[in-house]
Amino acid sequence: MENCESSNISPPLSFTAGVKVDNRHKKHLYLSVCFHHEEGIIAEPLNLTVSLRGTREVRDNCQLFRLTGLLDAFSEPTFRKVLSSKIDEGPKNIILDLSQIDFVDSSGLGALVQLAKQSQNIKGTFQIVTNARVTQTVKLVRLEKFLALQTSVDKALENTKSS
Repeated sequence: MENCESSNISPPLSFTAGVKVDNRHKKHLYLSVCFHHEEGIIAEPLNLTVSLRGTREVRDNCQLFRLTGLLDAFSEPTFRKVLSSKIDEGPKNIILDLSQIDFVDSSGLGALVQLAKQSQNIKGTFQIVTNARVTQTVKLVRLEKFLALQTSVDKALENTKSS
């Protein structure tokens, strides 16, 4: 695993690359990029899967997770485990930005429901920023109100401040 920092890029970036071996002895290559700001790190990379990538930001008394890729049966166990631990350790208000997600299957929907319930149990808020594809999938199973779908991160942040 390699870790290198570049000071020529604005904002400064740090890169981490390596090979991860899972419990089925499959090797996965990964590259993590972390953006820095004068006040510190503003986006922490999440170690998810090859098909699902993401970052975590803590701001305005909430955790903002930005995800890209596929939220399916392959990525769901890692997704649920990583986000569940972050929900337990960080601020209790959660925003998931799924606007860059290409596909969600029933496993992904199940994980979203479990994470929403976990957030409710700790008296937090749980909101999901979606795109048309994710919204259609969530509405198909009539979970749009329970999962508190939002149209933008700014709208979700406003809701967090007013609650």
